[in-house]
Amino acid sequence: MRRRIVVTGIGMINPMGHDPATVWSGLKAGKSGVARTTLFDASGFPTQISAEVKNWDVTQCGEPAELWENRGRHTKFAVGAAKQAIADSGVLDSIDNPVRFGVYLGSGEGNQDFLTFSKMMAAALADGEYDASRFIAAGLELLDPAKELEQEPNMPAAHLATMFNAQGPNLNCLTACAASSQAVGEATEIIRRGDADVMLAGGTHSMIHPFGVTGFNLLTALSESNDEPTKASRPFDRLRNGFVLGEGSAMVILEELEAAKARGATIYGEVAGYGTTADAYRITDIPPDGHGGIAAMRMAIADAGLQPENINYVNAHGTSTTVNDKVETRACKEVFGDHAPKIPVSSTKSMMGHLIAAAGVTEMIVCLLAIRDSVMPPTINYENPDPECDLDYVPNEAREAPVRYALNNSFGFGGQNVALCLSRFDG
Repeated sequence: MRRRIVVTGIGMINPMGHDPATVWSGLKAGKSGVARTTLFDASGFPTQISAEVKNWDVTQCGEPAELWENRGRHTKFAVGAAKQAIADSGVLDSIDNPVRFGVYLGSGEGNQDFLTFSKMMAAALADGEYDASRFIAAGLELLDPAKELEQEPNMPAAHLATMFNAQGPNLNCLTACAASSQAVGEATEIIRRGDADVMLAGGTHSMIHPFGVTGFNLLTALSESNDEPTKASRPFDRLRNGFVLGEGSAMVILEELEAAKARGATIYGEVAGYGTTADAYRITDIPPDGHGGIAAMRMAIADAGLQPENINYVNAHGTSTTVNDKVETRACKEVFGDHAPKIPVSSTKSMMGHLIAAAGVTEMIVCLLAIRDSVMPPTINYENPDPECDLDYVPNEAREAPVRYALNNSFGFGGQNVALCLSRFDG
């Protein structure tokens, strides 16, 4: 028999709050974390709104500010979420061999030093013509090597390994919006095949900076509904016009079932199935037939030993872009067939925005809490039905109903598709 993998600790910091309980309470109430952007002057950008983490710094999780001063905003979020998950699980006291404890993250790039880059460009163009030697000279003078190192996507995983003496497998993947779901899936496989007993898995990201917003604006992916920030993210609604950029981190502790039971751990649920595919289509376009997402969902359900009709709830990728939402709807219909209209599907991105690399694991935790509490969070701002999006999206208000099996979808630029099947654990 293959090893069964359960979740014994959770942690999160995002625009809805600084811990799982606060986030979950806000989601059930249909609150929004979207507002005008304050992290930089966005007044000259087409999109001037985002879902920022407010009123939090690393000292709130017991870390000295000076130690983390030069480390990325996303790394600080990761530390906060990881410390919550570790404490929630109580797992550290049971780890006899640190080589059996690993870290797998879906982490994005670190801080983008836009001001320094601008100064370097100004120096290079001082005489009206670009001079590479002046650009390099300014860089050598202005760039901080410690800060530059912190831009590497693997740095959060490295820092967490050091903090918790996790000497086992240490990896990071950056498969765009599917990254942290992929990290959880791959960490699950590491424990299943016996290469570790415990994995700290999750993701962290912040792209609320000039480079990030510029890139997504050029792709026409962001909502420009600046006058009504809390209504800008409207997945599956006919008037949707792009996603809202969010930020944050979420972490889970994954353990082999028997070891978790032996130490009396609280078990949130089981990672029962994992599916991952590539569209092999285009970099930023979804294939109209949704074949990659369909295959990932079917793979996750089969990996869990289930049938499509067993699924009680789907936390959709649901970005609030015109193409994603209708193709994901089409994919759900293909996977669930006649059962599709009966399965509640919601997008919590309507409230917290799109956390990019951290989105998948955040929504996975939402699935676990939905299973635990028999509550499905809503898709807020669903006001104008779209004939191409005609499933049950749990519109505007949370719904109480038993959830035994939940499916979490994450689809990323580049054609990355991940689905995770989460199951109630009954002992």
